[in-house]
Amino acid sequence: MPLFGSHLSIAGGYYKAVDTAAELGLQTVQLFTKNNNQWAAKPLSDEDVRLFRESLQRTGVRRPCAHDSYLINLASPDDTLWKKSLDALVIELERAESLGLEGVVMHPGSFVASSEEEGQRRIVEGLDEAHHRTAGIQCQYWLETTAGQGSNLGHRFEQIGYLLENVRNPDLLGVCVDSCHIFAAGYPLQTKEEYAETMAEFDRHIGINRIRAWHLNDSKKPLGSRVDRHEHIGEGFLGLEPFRHIVNDIRFADTPMYLETEKGERDGVDLDAMNLATLNSLIAKPAKKKKR
Repeated sequence: MPLFGSHLSIAGGYYKAVDTAAELGLQTVQLFTKNNNQWAAKPLSDEDVRLFRESLQRTGVRRPCAHDSYLINLASPDDTLWKKSLDALVIELERAESLGLEGVVMHPGSFVASSEEEGQRRIVEGLDEAHHRTAGIQCQYWLETTAGQGSNLGHRFEQIGYLLENVRNPDLLGVCVDSCHIFAAGYPLQTKEEYAETMAEFDRHIGINRIRAWHLNDSKKPLGSRVDRHEHIGEGFLGLEPFRHIVNDIRFADTPMYLETEKGERDGVDLDAMNLATLNSLIAKPAKKKKR
């Protein structure tokens, strides 16, 4: 059975995200290790780390991850921004390691005014340097599939495959697949056949064994729109069937799957709890043994 989680707030302390996950009946959690829209961050304290790790042990929430800052862009043609992004990415991994997280989900980057080829080259250079600076750290960078808005890279499986083929240490990288993003990028998922073909193409260019996590989000925009707008499970253009395929895929039986849908309540019900109930309803029940 997959590990369902959500991206949750660290307001009031990092451990709060873990406690909230447990209260919602989630098995895992994704969080920011700092304000995602600011470069600067105060160092993690020993107390921050202790409380977070104790909360994991107390609640049974496991295999947590982080998402890096939205400001980071390793594909940037601007040397100043590229260096700033590299420094920030290294800090993200160091913070995640301190907290005991498994991975840091990262968008590959946007080439802006350069080219796809140059952007890809810059990302490879940045990842190699980041790995050099964080040698010995167990936490991994997880490249996220993107919707392909603007000059964002990572919306074609070949683009992520290129990064894995060209970095010096590909075994230090994983991949996080976002259901909304790959659908918006043009990969169909609705029927069993479409899902099978999309995953087969993923396997050809990247490798199913590279998948470390899923982001489970429906899409407000149609197939191939290349617009990244998340919707609640079953309420967007994806509908329920793609999620049925994903959560029942035995290859992902122990893979963390994080919701990144809108927070709040609907008719007094927490929206994460609502989406979790929907996902749980899609899991196939084991076949009953016939009586002899």
